Amino acid sequence: MPGEEEEAVAQATEISIESVEEGNVQFQDEVSAVKQVLFQDQDDDSSSSDYGSHVKPGTVLQRLMPDGNVLFPDMFQTNQLLFYERFKAYQDYMLGDCRTSEVKDFTAEYLEKVLEPSGWQAVWRTELFDVLIEVVDVEYLVLKADVELVTPFLCETKGCELTEESMKDLLEAKEHKVPVQELYVVYDESGEFDQTALAVEHVSYYDILEDRVPSGLVAEYHCLVSQCEEKYKEFTSLRNNISNSDSESELDNISMVEGLKMYDDLEGLKCKLKIIENPLLRYVLGYQVNSGLQSNRAKGPRPTGERMVHVVSSSMTVSQLQTLMRDKLCPDFSGEEFELQFHSDPLVAVNACYEGDVVVICPGHYSVNGSFSIPDSIELEGFGLTDEVVIEKVGKGDIFLDLTGANVKVSNLKFVQHDAVEGILCVRQGKTVMENCVLQCETTGVTVRTSAELFMDICDLYGAKGAGVEIYPGSTCSLVGNGIHHCKEGILIKDFTDEFYTMPKITMMNNVIHNNEGYGVILVKPTDLPRMKKTTEADFQEI
Repeated sequence: MPGEEEEAVAQATEISIESVEEGNVQFQDEVSAVKQVLFQDQDDDSSSSDYGSHVKPGTVLQRLMPDGNVLFPDMFQTNQLLFYERFKAYQDYMLGDCRTSEVKDFTAEYLEKVLEPSGWQAVWRTELFDVLIEVVDVEYLVLKADVELVTPFLCETKGCELTEESMKDLLEAKEHKVPVQELYVVYDESGEFDQTALAVEHVSYYDILEDRVPSGLVAEYHCLVSQCEEKYKEFTSLRNNISNSDSESELDNISMVEGLKMYDDLEGLKCKLKIIENPLLRYVLGYQVNSGLQSNRAKGPRPTGERMVHVVSSSMTVSQLQTLMRDKLCPDFSGEEFELQFHSDPLVAVNACYEGDVVVICPGHYSVNGSFSIPDSIELEGFGLTDEVVIEKVGKGDIFLDLTGANVKVSNLKFVQHDAVEGILCVRQGKTVMENCVLQCETTGVTVRTSAELFMDICDLYGAKGAGVEIYPGSTCSLVGNGIHHCKEGILIKDFTDEFYTMPKITMMNNVIHNNEGYGVILVKPTDLPRMKKTTEADFQEI
């Protein structure tokens, strides 16, 4: 009957809608559970917080099956945590606004709140062995755990022989105390030890211990300390001279003025040191400026007026040199007199450049330990297929490419970044043209700062744990024919300083923005969050 069929369809539709709603609720509950494990509820009163002791229906962390010949129990998998999530834990729950001298105390206080003092198992990993132990107590201030061997004895050695008796002797010699950072918590489905696993992970990944502070910032800190010590010696010497003098001559008055000036200089140096020592200010100010790079000023044209072509290759055959001359050097540089200079390191070649120079990188896999800071107008290009000219970043603390030149061109290169803190490329000022490049990111991808210009054509960008492209107010950005995928967000457009800067000028054509965790394009207005505009990837497929 028609009426019965319509009623059946209505009932089926109602059931389907209820199922979808229940699925959405269940999904939201799972997301909330993950957030609850990662971070304490921000609305909780800190004085009555039960952080780490709330009731959990079960673990929300992933399981890791260890490799090796010994059948160790599964461990918690925490490698999926983003750098931003780790930083939030440091910012809100571990370090806050503490000074360097207070890091140990703040860390100990954090661990005391969230780390289970006993009753959990872990794999103690060293360079020589892995062994299963049980934690019976934790000394939070020194980051040491009191441990006992687990029965049956499980141990995997690495190039040495260790028996159960010798391991017991080793623990006796160490008074059964091992570093918390060397422990990997055994997986538990109940969720009781989720906070313990995360706490151990956060302690193990503290930015300074992991060499995640920019090298320029470290160098500046040591320079400031040296200046402070030297100035203090001068101040102490002058103060002693004034104290030993009985006269009230004009010379003493001049010394008093000099002493006051030295005192002001000391206070200024101390203020700079405090900014770097403070984890939050170090992140906000130190990382933004990336101290040390700004001192790399433009050289301008070479004093002789000549331009140079820097050829980079780890090794080269005669036939390869002939191909390079025939296909690249002669067609492009025969009109002017260029001098050739050969290098084996791309970073050395870039640092040797003056205004108007060209760097040609031959096929190969190059590992660089440092940043490409380019303050002059130069060209950096690969010779060959993009995937054949690979530059890989070694080291965690520095940005990969820092561009401030008036007119910089980068083309036909693949940049690979691993385990980094800074983004892969930042255009701070001037104009940068990128063509046919591959950017394998780790944290944020490409950043276009205020007043800077970026023209990015036919590039492939992926892997960013933040935004693939981050565009600041007052900048100019043209994106044509690019692929931006497998990032946290595709393109992040910042518009939060309307009173100082205009909206960024953005052109987007034929870009494919896909398979990102969040939205394809986001317009952020932090001063007016309720009206934040978010646009899904589907809305931008035809842009």
